Amino acid sequence: MVEQVEISSLDKRYEGHRIRSAGAEKSLLLSICAHGIREPLQGVDSSDGRILLDGFKRLRCAKKLHIGIVPYLSLADDEAAGIIELIRISNAKSLSILEQARLIDELMKVHQMSNAEIAGLLERSKAWVSVRGGIISQMSQCVMSKIFTGQFPVYSFMYTLRQFMRINNVKKREIDEFVNAVSGKHLSTRDIDLLANAYFKGSEEFREQIKNGNISWGLTRLKRSYRSGGDCTELERQMLTALDVTGKYMGRLIFKCNDSRFKTRSFYAQANLLSGGILRQLDTFTEAIRQFYDRTGQT
Repeated sequence: MVEQVEISSLDKRYEGHRIRSAGAEKSLLLSICAHGIREPLQGVDSSDGRILLDGFKRLRCAKKLHIGIVPYLSLADDEAAGIIELIRISNAKSLSILEQARLIDELMKVHQMSNAEIAGLLERSKAWVSVRGGIISQMSQCVMSKIFTGQFPVYSFMYTLRQFMRINNVKKREIDEFVNAVSGKHLSTRDIDLLANAYFKGSEEFREQIKNGNISWGLTRLKRSYRSGGDCTELERQMLTALDVTGKYMGRLIFKCNDSRFKTRSFYAQANLLSGGILRQLDTFTEAIRQFYDRTGQT
């Protein structure tokens, strides 16, 4: 049952498990100004008090607007059960894969739950749980901090840096150096991808320039080379353009798929047909791109 509680009564120990987004928080602040807090914050009513699990953006907005009382819904009476319930409803609540991974890691390490136990309670496969546990094991504390504080984009870690770790055996220390150098610079995922490729596969001179903070110099040099196509043939330039466009639209779709504003039956009917067409080609596409990536990475 939803109740009205004082924000001072909420324990924020899990705030660091949720990814910050300045843009999303700004939009939410405007919405709360106009309409108030529409969805209750969620947590657990444990013996330690009310422990907040979901609604940290709403809580921060409430503080900025000097709102002292907020709607609150308890998901369970202990932390582990509350985390399980939050992950269960995450499709509707847009909990990102990295946030799921962080919470699953919490269940394993702090609450001593096994992979099989978590999978059973979530009604998911053990592989689903294992993949998310593996993501956290690949991250250093430095990278995790930069991502969860909104200084480094999730997408760039998941789909750029992890590939370097898998294919090129880049060490965590090297990833830390790169992330520290580019974090908080308001770079696009495309810019980070360009810089990462040159940083991990380019010259020592380029790496030193980036480490020393010469980000603009590096991007200008890379984009000039990219626009000119270097000594690429026309066919190669067409392939580069196709890869660039595909990457951009894939990134957009990944984040738009969880948008709760999609509502009309007409949209869902058309979207289902189009997404079905993509799924039928996905395995073949993934294998082709993986082989192409491995082949081009060897030169």
